[in-house]
Amino acid sequence: MSDMAANIKSILVVGSGTMGLGIAQVAAMGGFETHLFDIKEEQLESARARIEGNIRKGIKLGKVDEAAGEAGLARLSTTTDLDKALAISDMLIEAIPERMELKQQLFARADELMKPEAILATNTTGLSITEIGSVTERPGQVIGMHFFNPVHIMKLVEIIRSKNTSAETFAATVAVSQRMGKETVEVNESAGFVTSRINALIGNEAFRMWEAGVAEPEDIDKALKLGLNHPMGPFELVDLVGLDVRAFSTKNLNEHLGPMYEPCQIILDLVTAGRLGKKTGHGVYRYDEAGKRIPGSASKP
Repeated sequence: MSDMAANIKSILVVGSGTMGLGIAQVAAMGGFETHLFDIKEEQLESARARIEGNIRKGIKLGKVDEAAGEAGLARLSTTTDLDKALAISDMLIEAIPERMELKQQLFARADELMKPEAILATNTTGLSITEIGSVTERPGQVIGMHFFNPVHIMKLVEIIRSKNTSAETFAATVAVSQRMGKETVEVNESAGFVTSRINALIGNEAFRMWEAGVAEPEDIDKALKLGLNHPMGPFELVDLVGLDVRAFSTKNLNEHLGPMYEPCQIILDLVTAGRLGKKTGHGVYRYDEAGKRIPGSASKP
């Protein structure tokens, strides 16, 4: 383990939404003192309840050792005091909305308040790591960590080098990810990295087939799961990650990589209609109060 990695004992996760709480969970379970920040106390209470629920379920299923689960929960704290959390943490992992100005504001503040050796990581799905880090005096310590939903189950972290990321920062981030129980892949900065680019193409084509009447979403999902061995169909996946997130991602890819990534109009129409996926109870499919997909519920906007 590198000296930089050995010095990382506490991690601050900024943003307690689905991705942020998942990252906080695996950080705490990985042995790090973990601070989870959000601006609203009620959001943090909800996030901690979900983390506790995930860990208790893992213990019940025999996938998590009870003592390890309790120790992980003991290492997790929540806070609405960002400045204090930045000052005491060795690494930042942000999981806030995909807006460049928000991320840059956070990274500038982190650069001002965090220890000189601290690493600043972003969970962006496609924004430029180099641009995010340009507002800091430590661009070599800025890196991308692209986790996948649900974080406590999905094994992969894409680790993205900016144009300035140092070898020491990369090695330390790999070590941190491994302590969280993750497998890693190394990616050089490029719009959409690896997975988002491929998912955008598959997802767009699935929507085009639906739009053209080739097949219904349930049959397209079933075909890719049983015929191509995908764990989830493209419509199931987009409902999980959020149609608004996918629309943003494809627009960004279209801007940087060309018209093959232009988002299908039906995706944009669904977002306009407020049908964002499981988080709103209605995306391509409808979901009941327990979050279960309602069979036969796919409908165009």
